[in-house]
Amino acid sequence: MGYADTSFSLTIAEMREFAGFTAEEQLFIERSLDIALGRADAFKAWSRNSEDQRTIRSQYLAYRELRHLRALIPGDKEGFDGVEEFMGTLLRISAQDLAQEQLDSFSAYRFLYERLLGAAVRPHLPAAFCGAAALPQIRPERRRVLLQSLSEAAATAPAWSKREPAFFPEKVEAEAA
Repeated sequence: MGYADTSFSLTIAEMREFAGFTAEEQLFIERSLDIALGRADAFKAWSRNSEDQRTIRSQYLAYRELRHLRALIPGDKEGFDGVEEFMGTLLRISAQDLAQEQLDSFSAYRFLYERLLGAAVRPHLPAAFCGAAALPQIRPERRRVLLQSLSEAAATAPAWSKREPAFFPEKVEAEAA
């Protein structure tokens, strides 16, 4: 099996993973990527009412920090230099997303954030997810669901793939009949 075959297989695995998320998680991931990647007019495509406009604007403002955050991803597993600025910002943005109650699992959160920030962020995602999900701004019942979704394997993984994600879902408008 060549590199192209392996890459294709991994892309198919990413597509299958995305298909396994709830409809709400899929839509939130698509919307979030539209906002973060500046696709089309995210405000127009995703706004149905003033509440949508408010949450999209809030997400847009938070996601403006992603470029800076990518540059802050700590590379050294042993050192803690710079971890507070990186984790503090990641925790705040993560909490904002989790508070919208559209992501129900660590898997969906990880899927989104590895696309927002790249493969290098993977080792930091369990800590950011746990910290954000445990904040008092998240409803207690919601905290329980989120924290229980993080498997022991993900929380204690000795290593994460360095392969960049290949599949970036996006909203596709249905054609008029």
